[in-house]
Amino acid sequence: MGVSAKHGLRELEQTLSTPAAISQPVPVPQPRPRSPSSPGTESTDSQTPTRLQQFDDDVSEQHVPVHQHDPKKLVTFGAHDADNPYNWSKPKKVFIVVAGIIMVINSTLESSLPSGAIEALRQYFNVQDSVQFPLPISCFVAGYCVGPTIAAPLSEYIGRKPVMLGFFLVATVFTMACALAPSWPLLLFFRFVSGLGASGPIGIVGGMYADLYDDPRQRGTSMAWFMVATTAGPIIAPPISGFISQSASWRWVFWFGFIFAAVTIPIILIMPETYAPVLLRRKARQMRNDTGDHEWVAKSELEKKSFQHILTVVMTRPWRMLFQEVIVMCVCAYCALAYGIFYLYFQAYPIIFQGPNSVYKWSPGVAGLAFLPITLGAVASAPVWMWWDAYVAKARKRNAPWTQQEEYNRLPLACIGGPLYVIALFWIGWSAREGTHWIVPTLSGVPFGMGFLLIFMALLNYLTDAYETFAASAQSIASTCRSLFGVVLPLASASMFHTLGVAWACSLLAFLSLGMVAIPFVFIWYGDSIRANSKFCQQLKELKAKDKAEQAERDRERENSLERDHAQVTDLEKA
Repeated sequence: MGVSAKHGLRELEQTLSTPAAISQPVPVPQPRPRSPSSPGTESTDSQTPTRLQQFDDDVSEQHVPVHQHDPKKLVTFGAHDADNPYNWSKPKKVFIVVAGIIMVINSTLESSLPSGAIEALRQYFNVQDSVQFPLPISCFVAGYCVGPTIAAPLSEYIGRKPVMLGFFLVATVFTMACALAPSWPLLLFFRFVSGLGASGPIGIVGGMYADLYDDPRQRGTSMAWFMVATTAGPIIAPPISGFISQSASWRWVFWFGFIFAAVTIPIILIMPETYAPVLLRRKARQMRNDTGDHEWVAKSELEKKSFQHILTVVMTRPWRMLFQEVIVMCVCAYCALAYGIFYLYFQAYPIIFQGPNSVYKWSPGVAGLAFLPITLGAVASAPVWMWWDAYVAKARKRNAPWTQQEEYNRLPLACIGGPLYVIALFWIGWSAREGTHWIVPTLSGVPFGMGFLLIFMALLNYLTDAYETFAASAQSIASTCRSLFGVVLPLASASMFHTLGVAWACSLLAFLSLGMVAIPFVFIWYGDSIRANSKFCQQLKELKAKDKAEQAERDRERENSLERDHAQVTDLEKA
């Protein structure tokens, strides 16, 4: 073989040995599993960031088509790439799941933390107007209205970890400010900003779990415990604050919240980034630095978005989905009412159980214990969810026809949870009276907690299934709407219970909830036609078909390129 031929062969072999972009799945929050691709081939599976991630029907922005870029210089994950969150070890995934649960409990516990100290706060700041008593909780929940619509889309742009850390630091600092508040107005302002920061975990953790699991059952299990945490956090706060305010200053209630938040910050610092497009950008940057070849890019770098695009499209998408999508509108309405009633309970329970003017005349700490059956019901809903998930999985293996309709996969649990929720409201309303043992109204918390969680698990997972790539935007507007009701309804609690009495006030809430029970049944019966008339759902369906065609074209280009390269190697060896 000649010298020049040998030199050419060495160059070509070096080129072929470069860590090329073997296109494999890129994890983005997708609700459905895709069949795994074989090593060395590109895949259309849910991990691959496609035009679906950049789709928006209101903005016709020109992007660089991926197929115009050298397919060998496109950085993606390999079949068993250790950088791919789907391939991370089980202990690492469990750590992230547990870390997310701790952050969510921290966030939600803060929301109702003042509930057991309202009387102490009222006396210290000389607050006489009963309408203002719920404001320390309502102002915090008002921060939930704003935060998720910022945190969730932002985490899909710059990554989960920096957004989570930034929001959590804000919550921690302003919880400390609450402990030092010199006046009632400043306390309420600090509570609002603290709630804004605490909304970060609420808006991000669900997407973080979707980054880790492509198997819907594993993802569903982690989401079930995430939702249990969102319910358990507010429920365990009243007894904590009640006992603290009895034995120490009300300021120690907030110092407790600050200490809990402060010890959680190191967990966020050591937690890895999970969002695939960010990980691939880092990988591409490292390959450019290592090789000196600036052609190496991640797909998200090929489709740059302007700051104006972020403001006018990414940040407004949740609101447009609320007003344009029937599914989003109905889910938001149902969840908002249920969530508002949930936070109204933090004003209703003291009227029933706490103080000399209540039915049972308990102390703040003991009255806080009345919330614990709600936690029991919420925790009990998790195994119910997992049993249903397993049942659906087995039915899919049998190719049961009903599993082909998305609504049957999630919504039957909401059909159970809705009636349970209504029964619980009637139960506590008509059993909380003098002469009735305290155990009777407190046990109503079990069906209340279970019904509440089953409604949320079913509807929010259905929202994810229906909107796939834009699930985070749909979830964030659902969070905003329910937080808005969580602010408003408790403000009406004192006058409502005073005017109607416990029995009829709870009955009014039960009748309102009864009107919402029909929503999951309507989705089951008419879900196909509703999604067929959905602008977002249909555009997503069309773009998935186009992405599949483009993926096939990239596969052919890459195979042809490899064949040409190997042919050159063969020719050089012969020479």
